[in-house]
Amino acid sequence: MDKLKAYIIGFLVALLAVAGFIVYNWGFWKLVQVVLAIGFVGFTLALLFFTALTLYAESWKYGAILAVLTAIAGYGSYLVLTWQKLEIVGGIIAFFVLLLAFGIWYISEPDLSIADRFRSAEKLEKMGRYKQAARKYEKAGNYEKAAEMYLKLGWLESAAWAYEKAGKYEKAAEIYEALYDKEKDTYYLKEAHEYWKKAGNMERAAKALEKYAEEEPWFWEDVAKLYEELGNEEKAKEAWEKALEYYTKEAQEEGVFWEDVGNIARKLGREELAREAYQKFLEYCLKEAENDPMWWKHVAEAYEYLGEKEKAEEARRKYEEYRQKIMKANEETSNFPGDEKEGA
Repeated sequence: MDKLKAYIIGFLVALLAVAGFIVYNWGFWKLVQVVLAIGFVGFTLALLFFTALTLYAESWKYGAILAVLTAIAGYGSYLVLTWQKLEIVGGIIAFFVLLLAFGIWYISEPDLSIADRFRSAEKLEKMGRYKQAARKYEKAGNYEKAAEMYLKLGWLESAAWAYEKAGKYEKAAEIYEALYDKEKDTYYLKEAHEYWKKAGNMERAAKALEKYAEEEPWFWEDVAKLYEELGNEEKAKEAWEKALEYYTKEAQEEGVFWEDVGNIARKLGREELAREAYQKFLEYCLKEAENDPMWWKHVAEAYEYLGEKEKAEEARRKYEEYRQKIMKANEETSNFPGDEKEGA
């Protein structure tokens, strides 16, 4: 048993002991009085604190409401402590319980007024209260109608969300494309791409991703692959050319990307450029392997690209030797003193 459980059990035992002592000496109703007194006084002090805090913040309306509630709770505390007019005490308890229930009910739909809560979504729509109608439609699970309300309000992102919940992915995608045209934020193109895919319209998904790649060029490779899946070789080739251009620029700054340049160049049938890129990738990997033997794996890959199988095998052997050395070191550090004896 951990300490926390022990403390909890100890506290409960002490509480039961005190309760039993009170009942034994003064009877059950004295225990009820003590419990009610603690509850009322604690609640009154909490309300008093929040009243003071609200008035300090110069929120006079809510401060006045809290002051009235504090006075009612204070009066209840007085009646419990003096143990009189218990029917009024019961009324005060019922009042605060009902107030709590009302508060929970009100908070559940904070955008609706009291009157709106008793109106149907259709009635609110006819009244032109589209925000409130949308909330009602959402609560009823009619997300498509909720989306229509959001569109009337001009709340495009909320409408897209509602269409997604309704399974109308193509409409969500159209809205995200409209949002991109309006805001020029590439995030919306990415979302449009995802929703066109969900809608099963891969052609529109490819177009959205293509537009996205124009501003975020590391996605040209994804565009090319998507057009290949669609069987559009011409568009795929255009995308591969742009991906090649992007990776070439990146490789000039960070040599690891020469592998991507080589792979794309080979895909496009540009063997001379591919070999040149693989050679640069090999030089980069050999340099990295001087400090980190893990790179012998990539050295082997580079030699494979260049068709130098013997050198590739040699590099792979060096990588395997290093890997075995690391595995052995890990095994030795994981075997603590006494492990062998226990296993014997």
